[in-house]
Amino acid sequence: MAASCAVAAPVLRAPGQDSGPRAGGILFEEIAAKAGLRYVTENSPSPNKNQIEAMVGGVALFDYDRDGYLDVYLVGGAAIPSLVKESPAYWNRLFHNNHDGTFTDVTEKAGVKGAGYGMGVAVGDYDNDGWPDLYVTYVTGNRNQLFHNNHDGTFTDVTEKAGVTGGELYGKKMWSVGAGWFDYNNDGLLDLFVVNYCKWEVNKDPVCGMGDGIRDYCHPRYYAPLHNTLYRNNGDGTFTDVSEETGIAACLGKGMSVSFADYDGDGYLDAFVANDTTPNFLFHNLGGKKFEEVGQLAGVAYGGDGSALSGMGSDFRDINNDGRPDIWHTAVEYEMFPLYMNNGDGSFEDVTSRAGLAETARMSGWGNGFADFDNDGWKDLFVARSEVLDTISLHVPTRSYPETNTIFRNLGNGKFEDVSATAGADFLKKAPHRCVAFGDIDNDGRIDMVVSVLGGAVTLLHNITGGNNHWILLNLIGRKSNRMAIGAQIRIVTEDGRSQWNEVTTAIGYASSSDSRVHFGLGANRRIKEMEIHWPSGIKQVLHDVEADRIMTIEEPLESVS
Repeated sequence: MAASCAVAAPVLRAPGQDSGPRAGGILFEEIAAKAGLRYVTENSPSPNKNQIEAMVGGVALFDYDRDGYLDVYLVGGAAIPSLVKESPAYWNRLFHNNHDGTFTDVTEKAGVKGAGYGMGVAVGDYDNDGWPDLYVTYVTGNRNQLFHNNHDGTFTDVTEKAGVTGGELYGKKMWSVGAGWFDYNNDGLLDLFVVNYCKWEVNKDPVCGMGDGIRDYCHPRYYAPLHNTLYRNNGDGTFTDVSEETGIAACLGKGMSVSFADYDGDGYLDAFVANDTTPNFLFHNLGGKKFEEVGQLAGVAYGGDGSALSGMGSDFRDINNDGRPDIWHTAVEYEMFPLYMNNGDGSFEDVTSRAGLAETARMSGWGNGFADFDNDGWKDLFVARSEVLDTISLHVPTRSYPETNTIFRNLGNGKFEDVSATAGADFLKKAPHRCVAFGDIDNDGRIDMVVSVLGGAVTLLHNITGGNNHWILLNLIGRKSNRMAIGAQIRIVTEDGRSQWNEVTTAIGYASSSDSRVHFGLGANRRIKEMEIHWPSGIKQVLHDVEADRIMTIEEPLESVS
């Protein structure tokens, strides 16, 4: 179908942690096993090549107990054909951060093991009680789950009461891949956008292959598209499905991820959906009442050659420090991962090749995101990589199902450089990587990552990048806006007169949720000359002479402050 449609806290450090920088460029060490973060993403691979087997693995980084440290939630599959978590091997898992570089599995106590064949996870505080809640997505026939945070280390499944079990098709729950929280109508309550993929039934996939007798996962063209689901928060613990009335349901695609930003500066959050082999959607928010799909008009529906891409993960934030949110999404080999630069007039320009990202045509990517890994003041790019077909090497010996992850360093001149070869030993290892979540797990000012591996052990990439660059990590708390301040936009001006922009969001990448705290690398600057915050409520707050190298908690004022 065509893409156009109708209508301040102190810095927290682990005991004995070395707070000094290390020499070298962007550098990570893989510490999952040492940290006690032991998890295998079970996907139940079967001879029938069920499409779902290739796509599981959501990751969330969030502080569920508000102790100042990020915890980890990982999503697993289930048995096939039952689509039930028949053993603990399939459980979703919650790991508590012990503040000393280690984690403890608290899944059973917390009550978040899940039920069904899982896909993704989204973090948001839907009832504005100051505690983050979890929304987990599942495949066809399994209802999605909303876990309410009880403030005591446990969660309660409130899905039925809240009315967010997921959209239905022919009496069955639709296959939801990802989800994201945002306040689309600026009423101070987080609404829920659920990304649905395609019509599918267990063990009924077509027999697909390359004519050599080897069965493969089928191309998405063999499956019918679906519309996405938008739930409006009613403010009483319940939601209303407004997909039809807002125009979201008018667009059929094969959604893989959603990310949010106010791309045209009208004060309302818009939504970008990366679609798999169908044109991407850019849902322009019309005053918090309806959405118009403008992907083709804006120049983000297709790749540079005019073809629909195999869209996977996406990020929707400012990458070139001009104050306008840009879009980058992953795809599969031979397609390139397009970087769409915001022109400021409602349109975007595909700058992929000019930006030095043409080599992504040799890659297949899943989770991704923007993050300033070396704190130089420019956001870098990361992609979790793997081929889709686990049989690809049997067909083409020169190609490999597992791939290495990749980091592109932002050179600050509109170009990016692949620095993966020197980013640490894990970047030389191939694996079927899937999802990634970003956040500072040890509060040292350097952004870390947790990456899921299909049928393999999760990886924890601890950032040990050296140098003397400074940083700040902002924890924004809304009072007239939603408590997580999702949608807040922050502009800083450093001592050297340079500006940066970022925003509060947890919807980054593929089927995953990242830290809601906002990170800025400051380079050589020890202070921020001016910090301007645009809260979702419309309140504007300006702070002056802000000290660097700390985690700073900022509460929304009741009226604008300059």
